[in-house]
Amino acid sequence: MRKPNLIMSLCLGALLAVSCSSSTSDEFEEVNGSVEHKLIKNVMYNSAQNPSENRVITLNYSSNGTLNTISNGEESSVFVYENDQLTNVTGGGDALNVEELFDSPYNAYETGQVEEYDDNGNPKLIVFFEEDYNYDTNEYIIKEYTAEIKYDDAPNPYYYTLESAGIIDALDKVKLNFSLNQSSEILRAKALFPLNNPIQIIYKNELGEIMLTLNANYDYDTDNYPKTAALTAVDSRYNETSTSTLIYTYVN
Repeated sequence: MRKPNLIMSLCLGALLAVSCSSSTSDEFEEVNGSVEHKLIKNVMYNSAQNPSENRVITLNYSSNGTLNTISNGEESSVFVYENDQLTNVTGGGDALNVEELFDSPYNAYETGQVEEYDDNGNPKLIVFFEEDYNYDTNEYIIKEYTAEIKYDDAPNPYYYTLESAGIIDALDKVKLNFSLNQSSEILRAKALFPLNNPIQIIYKNELGEIMLTLNANYDYDTDNYPKTAALTAVDSRYNETSTSTLIYTYVN
């Protein structure tokens, strides 16, 4: 189960070797063209099976448009700036993590390594590791998992929200090069950053068996930003299916 902080992973961390790449903002514009600038105000999560898990993710901004806080009602992340530059993120939670929003028990988008990209440059195949408990030996063992991801032909709706926190600027400054001693977390964040909106994640174990399938069916506004999402999770391990919804609102 994941509990690292995605926002901190985007901002802090020692070396991860990847090939050279253009800036995240250039890649986003190249893939999506001219995108309306929208900042997320709230994301409401409602579970059909477990209402106790319902929550509202709230984002607060300063008068100049910079992101101040993100809260899910239990944990908050506070963004600290100096000379208009993001210097720290305090608190806890990873509310804007794709897998957190999908209510996934896995952490591929935080700890994984991209094995394959799609034609738009989105992470298509991610390899990551999970700690599983072996009841025969009473020990935890590390297993390799994969996440196969598909995307809508719509921009990542969190892009400008992350830009308002200085995170896109931080990613733009990253040069993915063997010779540079840079933060492993921010290099991984750049490599894993989706340019489009994820609509399906299929998790498989080390034998290639499907463990969990997550699907999101989005209803978009005229600017191609999501208004709502119908989420379906099919857990092949326990033959269980659960459904939930996301409702988005944006800053006026």
